[in-house]
Amino acid sequence: MKLGFIGVGNMGAAILEGITARGVIGGEDIVVYDSHAPAVERARKTGAAAAAANTGVAAAADMVILAVKPKDALAVIREIAPLLAGKALLSIVAGLSYSAIDGALAGAAARVLVIMPNTPALAGEGAAGFALETTFTDTEKLFAQKLFEAVGIVEWVPEKLLAAVSALSGGGPAYAALFAEALADGGVLEGLPRPVAYRLAAQTLKGTGKLLLETGQHPGAVKDAVCSPGGTTIEAVRELERGAFRYSVLNAVHKSAQKFSRLLGQR
Repeated sequence: MKLGFIGVGNMGAAILEGITARGVIGGEDIVVYDSHAPAVERARKTGAAAAAANTGVAAAADMVILAVKPKDALAVIREIAPLLAGKALLSIVAGLSYSAIDGALAGAAARVLVIMPNTPALAGEGAAGFALETTFTDTEKLFAQKLFEAVGIVEWVPEKLLAAVSALSGGGPAYAALFAEALADGGVLEGLPRPVAYRLAAQTLKGTGKLLLETGQHPGAVKDAVCSPGGTTIEAVRELERGAFRYSVLNAVHKSAQKFSRLLGQR
């Protein structure tokens, strides 16, 4: 299967580099286009060929990954629609629904899959939500899943839940980075050098996530295992709860999902 990328910015490049490094597909079977020349040069280091325009990618590829900015997405789809008949279009554009893509295709017989990835794919540790409502063939679905499992994990959900995916794992890196920064600031307050505090905070978040994934433990059980009776950590947890820590995180995800849904309705 010939794979095309329209847009190889941070997210597109993360996927491209991840799948080629892990041998899911070779660079010789990939064609890319991006209006930003340095992005194309970075992509070509994987062995991918560069097209002269969006239409070049659509003409050459069997499956096209659309990874452009949301404001440009519909115009790009309209531009390439005549070249997508019988092909697969995989969108990772935030807030772009299946119905909006279908409308922009204007009757072109392309198969569509909508995905919500996140930025840790840059480190090979992404989390992507795949919409169950897709016209991809079984072979195309399996291939798309293999692509994204090369840079993280994949969960299939109804498209209506992509707002929740966006709010949780899409925005989650921002929340986690805020927490890591706050943890590190706490360490600095207690005398740790800032570089040491940042490394300890980042590794603690990474290690806890890995522990949850590999053991399947409930997050509460991991928390309980650290909180000794009358100990220092339960004292810290009490302070977090005094500041409505869990409510604040829960409400942040809720508000983000609401905003995502509103944006989806505008497209």
